[in-house]
Amino acid sequence: MHTISSTITATLTLEDSGAPIYVQLREQLLRAIGAGTLQPGDRMPTMREVAVALKVDLNTVRHAYDDLERAGAIVLERGRGSFVAEHPPTTDEAAHADLTDNLAKQTIAIARTKGVDPVALARRIAELAQQGHST
Repeated sequence: MHTISSTITATLTLEDSGAPIYVQLREQLLRAIGAGTLQPGDRMPTMREVAVALKVDLNTVRHAYDDLERAGAIVLERGRGSFVAEHPPTTDEAAHADLTDNLAKQTIAIARTKGVDPVALARRIAELAQQGHST
């Protein structure tokens, strides 16, 4: 297993965008996983490290990590830490449809808080996906 350095913690930032802090944190960590900055098996920064670095409540960070665990992006191992999941979660068709719907709704909400037209964003996402981009 790889250990991720504190450099990932140093890249985390918070914006006054109206989006909840835990959502901003969750999305930044998901982007790091999607971009390959965080690889399967990498140890995540501890919740306390993130809370101290961002000067936020530990429960806020815990909320983001719990969301990441529910999404199957990370694995929380009591007493050992948090790690990037080795394999994407397997889901049935109905669960996959629910996950897709929830992700779409979250993306629309984030786009609106940043003043981005969700339809224009959807077109851009489709273009990038066809080009093979992960970030």
